[in-house]
Amino acid sequence: MFKKVFSFLLPAIVLYTQHSTAQDQSSLILPTDSVDVYIQPPSKHLDGRLLAIPVTFIAYGAASLKLGDLKKVNSHINQEIFLESRHKPLHFDNYLQYGPAAMVYGLNLVGIKGKHNFIDRTMIYGISNAILGATVMTTKKFTREWRPDGSNQMSFPSGHTATAFAAAEFMRREYQDVSVWYGVAGYAMAATTGYMRMYNNRHWFGDVVAGAGVGILSTDLAYFLYPKMKSIFTGKKDNGETLVTPTYQNGAVGLCLVHSFR
Repeated sequence: MFKKVFSFLLPAIVLYTQHSTAQDQSSLILPTDSVDVYIQPPSKHLDGRLLAIPVTFIAYGAASLKLGDLKKVNSHINQEIFLESRHKPLHFDNYLQYGPAAMVYGLNLVGIKGKHNFIDRTMIYGISNAILGATVMTTKKFTREWRPDGSNQMSFPSGHTATAFAAAEFMRREYQDVSVWYGVAGYAMAATTGYMRMYNNRHWFGDVVAGAGVGILSTDLAYFLYPKMKSIFTGKKDNGETLVTPTYQNGAVGLCLVHSFR
């Protein structure tokens, strides 16, 4: 089953990362004084084409909570992965979920520079995790879906998978101009994390798919929001606007409101 899953996932991951990188680079401007450096102007809108995949993932996961046919898919996959060959759980998914993000900082340490400096990329990654943390915990408490192992009603969506895919998209974004294979590696680790959540009987397939969508979307939103937030705090632009972002800390979900006066 593991081989079957990855025989499908790996080509899909490669196609997604290549397509996303091509879309991102289509808006790049080549400066007249250099042929080696690209500058991407701040975007005022999120690219709907790039949002289609994570939004579809989230929609599928939500539908799997109610639609009988998708519930059968959840049960069938759970039967194949866990029930037909019961096994002791493996816990490396608790660490692998952070693998892509750790690689971003590790690559920078060894001299392979990404798109942003330490402060900027840390802020972006922090915003991404704040968004996904608030989204995941709020949704878990609202849906109250039982885990496959019956341990609690915090199954939907998968937080581990969301964290892993947020980190994978973070890695892809930081290194998309260096090589597409960094993104592929990050998404491979994220997909493995999602598979392990089902292997450990902790999540349904729909939980994992929705978690992947939440993770990717959270990082995309972080990259969209951060330049606007930075311009507010640095005072480089005249922004008479109010910005609201979700926050999550110590089990508490809230909102952060920042207003800049003209």
